[in-house]
Amino acid sequence: MIKVDNLVKKYGDVAASNHLNCHFEKGKITVILGGSGSGKSTLLRQVVGLEKPDSGAVYFDGMDITIMHRKKLYEIRKKMGMLFQGSALFNYLNIYENIAFPLHEHTKIADSVIKTIVTMKLEMVGLRGTEHLMPSQLSGGMTKRVGLARAIVMDPEIIFYDEPTSGLDPISTGVIDKLIKDLNRALNITSVVVSHDIESCFRIADNIIILFFGEIIAMGAAEEIKNSKDLRVKQFINGEPEGPIPFTRTDKNYLDEILFY
Repeated sequence: MIKVDNLVKKYGDVAASNHLNCHFEKGKITVILGGSGSGKSTLLRQVVGLEKPDSGAVYFDGMDITIMHRKKLYEIRKKMGMLFQGSALFNYLNIYENIAFPLHEHTKIADSVIKTIVTMKLEMVGLRGTEHLMPSQLSGGMTKRVGLARAIVMDPEIIFYDEPTSGLDPISTGVIDKLIKDLNRALNITSVVVSHDIESCFRIADNIIILFFGEIIAMGAAEEIKNSKDLRVKQFINGEPEGPIPFTRTDKNYLDEILFY
């Protein structure tokens, strides 16, 4: 559904995306793994058109969004849903108003129909009856679920999740993981999840991409990644402090050596 072709994005001398090539398969859950500063969020911003690459292309249904006119890009984005890391709810709006916001902004649907849609989406994330609550009255897990209800309210073809389990307790993490899988199956959508949570990743992923300082060091089916013999992959998924991956970018010569390991 989405193809990334030779994507390059630099901030000064730092290559956040270094000639990346990958794709996100329609109807599947793809998890982008990587440590802090590996380029996960940069890749996500470029894929959804929030940031332009220095070179390369991002194809959505065969159309390059990196050169797309803004009006056309906005139309394409209506096919996308996004769950932000902090959920990005409007603090001055209640739950109903937060979820209904995209429908009011982008459609001419009658208020009575919008109310029914919001109720349905809240039901899907297990929060029916919370419409009157304010974001400040929600737990972390509930906030994520409200954000997810808003992400699916326009019936998108693809949903992007930015660290969906960050800051959650194990039970809430399990709930969010199950929701991602269930919604992907029930709505027949494509899901792209940015994460550094290894346990969560292997619970939900069909495919995995591992980034390391702007480079893709592994890409494939979840089972293939789990059984990889690549020392860098094994170090990352096992959380080992010692191995071929250094903690920082400081030793550039060392990095150049291991990137082509």
